[in-house]
Amino acid sequence: MNIDSDIFKIQSNNVLPSRGKILISEPFLRDATFGRSVVLLIDHTEEGSMGLIINKQLPIFVNDIIKEFKYIEDIPLYKGGPIATDTLFYLHTLADISGAIPISKGLFLNGDFEEIKRYILQGNQIDRYIRFFLGYSGWESEQLSTELRENTWLVSKEENAYLMNGDTKDMWKQALEKLGSKYETWSRFPQVPTFN
Repeated sequence: MNIDSDIFKIQSNNVLPSRGKILISEPFLRDATFGRSVVLLIDHTEEGSMGLIINKQLPIFVNDIIKEFKYIEDIPLYKGGPIATDTLFYLHTLADISGAIPISKGLFLNGDFEEIKRYILQGNQIDRYIRFFLGYSGWESEQLSTELRENTWLVSKEENAYLMNGDTKDMWKQALEKLGSKYETWSRFPQVPTFN
């Protein structure tokens, strides 16, 4: 019987990071913030990298922090990362928001918040169009490259519909499965093997 002895070796898929790609944490990363996380890269330059964790919903809602949203349906809020956790970031697919930063084709970061509020208060659809985050994730120059060499992350590209999907429960597992059979096997590993 032929067994791939490398199937359990955590090894990067050697895809280079860039704005708009995602980072998928390796299955045994035991970190409260980044364990089992999917991070959308907002920027990646020689000076450093910035991203938003897109699959970790917080136990509070945007309505709890934006008083104008008090009487509308609850809007989920996600943990963008451990930096600037008192700052609200928002991803959206609304091309006409002034000041928005293009992340990939049809996907934008921030922009004029008054326009975002007006869009929401007019009763427009939020799910799959706007996602809100508290804080962001950041890496200094060469830090992300080092973590990639240490096989902490896999790099992939995802469609906007996937990135904007509010159902994030299985996002990490699904992102791994899409990379092929070796990574699909990793997706089934328990986060803490001793609990299995």
